[in-house]
Parts: sequence; structure tokens; C-alpha cells
Amino acid sequence: MKPPSSGGADRRLRDRFGRAAGWLALAALAAWAAAGCSVKRLAVNQLGNALAAGGTTFASDDDPELVREAVPFSLKLMEALLAESPSHLGLRLAAASGFTQYSYAFVQQQAEELEDKDLEAATALRERAKRLYLRARAHGLRGLELRHAGLENGLRQNPKAAVRALQPRDVPLMYWTAAAWAAAIALAKDNPELVAQAPSVEALMDRALELDEAFDRGAIHTFLITYEMSRKQASGDAAARSRRHFARAVELSGGQQAAPYVALAEAVCVQKQDRAEFESLLKRAAAIDVNAQPQWRLANLVMQRRARWLLARVEELILPPLPEEPKRPGN
Repeated sequence: MKPPSSGGADRRLRDRFGRAAGWLALAALAAWAAAGCSVKRLAVNQLGNALAAGGTTFASDDDPELVREAVPFSLKLMEALLAESPSHLGLRLAAASGFTQYSYAFVQQQAEELEDKDLEAATALRERAKRLYLRARAHGLRGLELRHAGLENGLRQNPKAAVRALQPRDVPLMYWTAAAWAAAIALAKDNPELVAQAPSVEALMDRALELDEAFDRGAIHTFLITYEMSRKQASGDAAARSRRHFARAVELSGGQQAAPYVALAEAVCVQKQDRAEFESLLKRAAAIDVNAQPQWRLANLVMQRRARWLLARVEELILPPLPEEPKRPGN
């Protein structure tokens, strides 16, 4: 007698095995896809790390025009990487600082130099500079939001309360976000909504000063040299506050940065119509040895160009003293 046929059982077993093999194949494909995403994300993050750390290469360059041509590609590459890895804090900081510095050095300054020759072109460049500053601000705020959810909304509602959550590690993002924001406001006098956001800038920069007043060898103090002259509801003399920040910025930088001298000349001396100090400060800025501190070479070259441009405009910026009235007989 033959044993009972096992053909049906074999078919059922093969079917179950086939289904299992199919699930295993799908799982394997999913694993490969996940691995691919992980590898891609890893590559993006590694490239992002390298790009975020590459600012020192530009900072020490001795050819501003070369940097002017190279930086836009670098900035767009950062944004492309951020599209793949939006939580990369290093890239957020690099984008915030990069767009701010590029806009100031190569767009806004060009607009100001061009204004007397071509007002329409200068106006267009100023508008572009404002858009770039707002782009920088957006990257900075996104970076801060990654660490402090709800901060941007808090800055708009109660800035002084919102910034209390920020810590020393946040200072670089705070500085560049506030610097970009302030620069955009300065170019948007016809935009009351943007101008009304000044308290957010003030809160960020004041908190940054509180957390790390020596940041970047006096960068916050240099910013405040200019800002103090327009600060609202502050006690004491604005020029005196600016001078205190100037003294500290020079101390922290060892007198090797041109920016504090240019800032005081523009912010205080022009308002006070002090030609002697104006010229003295700008000549000191122009005389700084840009090779003494290679990490500041590019910034010093940019600010020295501005110093020379301002010196050439001294007759426009500072009026000659009024002639004395002739003495009357008997006086």
C-alpha cells in the first residue's frame, strides 16, 4: 500500500515559503533603501561639516574680488545641502553669516558707492541687499528654532522674555541673526512692519552680550557702536555708550580690526560733525596691517576700502564750520 500522497501539502508549503520569500525581498529592498538614505544623509552631513568649517579660507583671503565671485556658489551649495539636511546647525550658521557678510561687503557697499552715479541701480542693489539679509535672518532663526522651539514666535511677542532661554552655545547664531535682521531694517525705512521688529534685534544682541561679551574678539561691541546711536528708551548719552563699546572692541581685538574705527567714525563723528576725529579714526583703520592677523585679512580689506571711500566723501558728510560773524565796533 502506498502512503497517502503529500503533493497538496508540498504545494501549500511552497506557497507559504514563496510568500515569506516575497516579504523578505521587500524587507531587504526597504533596508537597502534606508541604508541608501542613511549613506546619502551621512555624505550630505559630512560635506556640510566641511563647508560650514570653510569660512576661515575666505576670511584669510587677500583678494576680495575673487571671494566676491566665489561666495555665491558656496552659499547656493549650502542651501542645496540644507534642503537635504535641514537640521544641520553648522550649515545654518554658515548660511546666516555668509549671506550677511556677502550682502554687506559686495552688495550694499556697491550700492552706496554707486548712488551718486546711478541712483536707479543703487536702489536696486539696496533692495537686493535687503532680501539677502532677510535670507540670512531666516537661516539664523531656523537654526535657533532647532534648539529652542517656538523662539521665533516668542521674539515677535515678547522678545526680552523669549531670549532668556538662549545659552552661550547659541551666541554665534544669535549674533548673525541679529546682525542680518538689523541690516535689513536699516534698508527698509519704508516698511513699518519690518522696522517694528527692532526690539527683537535688540533683545538678541543684548542677550548675546550678556552671555559672551568677548564673542569673536569684540564683534558684539562693534555692532553696538552703531546701534547705540539709534537705541530707543535708553538712559544716558548715546555717543558715550558707543564710545564704551568702541573701547572694548579695540581692546578685545588688540587694535587689529578696522571695523570698530570705521563704525565710530560713521556712527558718532558724522552725527557730531567732528571732522578731526572722523579723519583720524578712518586713517587708523586704513593703516592696519592686514597681514598681522590673517584670520581677519578679508574683513580688514573690506573695511579699509570703506574707510578710504568715506575719507573721499568727508566734504559731503561733515560740513565746514560756519564763518564767524564780524565783530561790531565797540565790542
